[in-house]
Amino acid sequence: MRTLKKSWVGIVAILVSIPVFLVPFAFIILTAMKGKLDAADLGFTWPKKIELWDNIVGVVQARDGQALVAFINSTVLTVASVTLLVILASMVAFVLQRRPSRWNGLINFLVLSGLIIPPAVVPTITVLQGLQLFGTLPGLILIEVAFGMSFCVLLFRAFLATIPREVDEAAIIDGAGTLRLFFQVIFPLLRSVVITVIVVQSVVIFNDFTNPLYFLPGDANATVQLTLFNFQSEFNTSWNLLFTDILLITIPPLVMFLFFNRQIVAGLASGSVKG
Repeated sequence: MRTLKKSWVGIVAILVSIPVFLVPFAFIILTAMKGKLDAADLGFTWPKKIELWDNIVGVVQARDGQALVAFINSTVLTVASVTLLVILASMVAFVLQRRPSRWNGLINFLVLSGLIIPPAVVPTITVLQGLQLFGTLPGLILIEVAFGMSFCVLLFRAFLATIPREVDEAAIIDGAGTLRLFFQVIFPLLRSVVITVIVVQSVVIFNDFTNPLYFLPGDANATVQLTLFNFQSEFNTSWNLLFTDILLITIPPLVMFLFFNRQIVAGLASGSVKG
């Protein structure tokens, strides 16, 4: 009886969530397929004439091809940031989990503070200016790594708690040093949570709007989210091009979630029960 009740609850939840997610996405697609005048009505109607390809060309050619530069910038930003997050967060989590010390309490407090305390824009800009990294892609990469580190450390640490310490002891007996133990023995066992971190953080960083706006000013440094400004102004907005740009920005994260959905769930649930 309980199983049947849970099944019905799950079915109802799915039926309710479908319009919540699909209706806005359908509206984006329909508006992206319309011409400028047709899209200005912002109606949930079929386009009088399908002009999706013309809109895509218009988005790509806007402001001397800034959209292509933005995609390159966002790709470099995402790949570099996620790579550093995976390596650094997994190493920090390994040390916290396997090498307890009197500093663990303070470090855990700092990790949790990174999730609770909102980032301060002005002090961060001051620090970047002191390091001569303000307005540069490396500076923004460090910002994304710093802001995502706490979540990734907690995720890796929860998964490392499920790996028996006997694995470490066997590797040490075989003569493995600390770096070899981590990279050749422990890190391959983190595959599911690594995929989770890669997908989740890639979507977060690729779709980030505020950090590039504050810490990476300038048209040459634009990321994909900032290209939305190209099609709206105080007196005029090209809704067809705006929604086409939104559609193009949405596709990469959507594809990642479709292909790695099971791995994401497995990685998030892997550390929930300690083995």
